[in-house]
Amino acid sequence: MNPLFSRPLAVVFAAATAALISAAAVAQPVKAVKLIVPFPAGGTADVLPRILAEKMRAAYPAGVVVDNKTGAGGNIGADFVARADPDGTTFLVSPPGPIAINQHLYKSLTFDPAKWTPVTVLATVPNVLDVSNKLPVKNLTEFIAYLKANPGKVSFASQGNGSTSHLTAMLFMQLTGTKMIHVPYKGTAPALVDVVGGNVDVFFDNISSSATFHEGGKLKVLAVADEQRSKALPQVPTFAQAGLPGMTAVTFFTMVAPPATPQSDIAYAYKAISEALALPDVKQKFEAQGAEPRGWTPEKTGEFIRGESEKWNKVIKSANVTLD
Repeated sequence: MNPLFSRPLAVVFAAATAALISAAAVAQPVKAVKLIVPFPAGGTADVLPRILAEKMRAAYPAGVVVDNKTGAGGNIGADFVARADPDGTTFLVSPPGPIAINQHLYKSLTFDPAKWTPVTVLATVPNVLDVSNKLPVKNLTEFIAYLKANPGKVSFASQGNGSTSHLTAMLFMQLTGTKMIHVPYKGTAPALVDVVGGNVDVFFDNISSSATFHEGGKLKVLAVADEQRSKALPQVPTFAQAGLPGMTAVTFFTMVAPPATPQSDIAYAYKAISEALALPDVKQKFEAQGAEPRGWTPEKTGEFIRGESEKWNKVIKSANVTLD
């Protein structure tokens, strides 16, 4: 570049950048911000945004409210957000269902998940393989061998048809060429109760709810469905380490905005969230839930969601899983 022009261009670029930063700085909403959680209070999906809401009030002085709008696999809350004004004051904070999976399960939806405006992935929680103490297996190799010796005789629980635990089990069976019987429950708690009681044999659960039962000897966690071992159960190998590469399934908690939300509002929200996630006490509280804090950029979040959507679409089609 001609040196006569390089300095003026640099000055112009710096001024433009400063203008963008200034615009984001004054984009502070005057209304209270709503974090819509499309699942009931008490679970990890509800706890994580409530932890963050406490830390976001400096960025949103009008208030940050966590609102549970439940039903239809997360679709009711998602529909509410999809119809909300795209003004940077309403966000969906959710596990994968209405973000990347439900469009492949339901015949029709009242919203288009492809049109969400990504903000960030708050955290990921790996799924784990729980087995009842009644099963005569001590590791993944023995478990797969047992399944192949007893096709169609082992039962697996799920949080419900089309849930992440259901789809993770389907992925596992596809990778191993095994067959189990599906027993759907209405949520994690009743499924865990029956695994501990020996009424059902297997459950692909979030590590956050299973770790205590494993440590207490009430069930066995054989493997973690993530690329790295979990800090919650560091002694348990990943599926790849146990001999089954490709078996990765994490529950991710994502923040998205209504379609057409301005990028300045997205940038403002992302800054508030990423600063909150960097706080030591937030990290500690997330890890107590078995959740790995992420805080990915909107661009990386969009790429991740698309990848997860494609992955689970293949599993759903192969297993012919559908919901009304």
